[in-house]
Amino acid sequence: MKITTLEDLLTDELKDLYSAENQIVKALPKMAEAADSDDLREAFEAHLEQTYHHIQRIEQICDQLNVKPKGKKCMGMEGVLDEGKEVLDMDMEPDLMDAAMIGAAQRVEHYEIAAYGTARAHARQLGFTNVADLLNQTLEEEKQTDQRLTELAKTRVNVQAAMGQGMPVVK
Repeated sequence: MKITTLEDLLTDELKDLYSAENQIVKALPKMAEAADSDDLREAFEAHLEQTYHHIQRIEQICDQLNVKPKGKKCMGMEGVLDEGKEVLDMDMEPDLMDAAMIGAAQRVEHYEIAAYGTARAHARQLGFTNVADLLNQTLEEEKQTDQRLTELAKTRVNVQAAMGQGMPVVK
């Protein structure tokens, strides 16, 4: 696809996000299954449900813009998720695995935050107010997920991982 306008770029970004979200849908159940912490498992399962809504929003946006969301593979998300798969293959204690999975999940969230923020900015510039609002809704949910993971790490998972290593707990 040749990109010659900001609208073309937005279309490309939407296709990239659609691919990214669909890749995440495949990865989250594996992470939930591997989680030792019930809270972490619940966070992954809740984000999976939320991700289905993100996909629906992208489809809604694409419908409004008369764009087909399929046809592109998000290589960036594939790389981030491959790093997450490496974590799952490592031999470590459950508490440490949970801490490592939070790090991997936050890399995913930060990638999404950057991508949704960019797409939202382009939609706003083009005057696509409804599209920008839908993208902003997802952006805010991604930020909330990132914050939930941070809180889980600070209050439970990293604390347990440190205690398991005989380390002092710093909050």
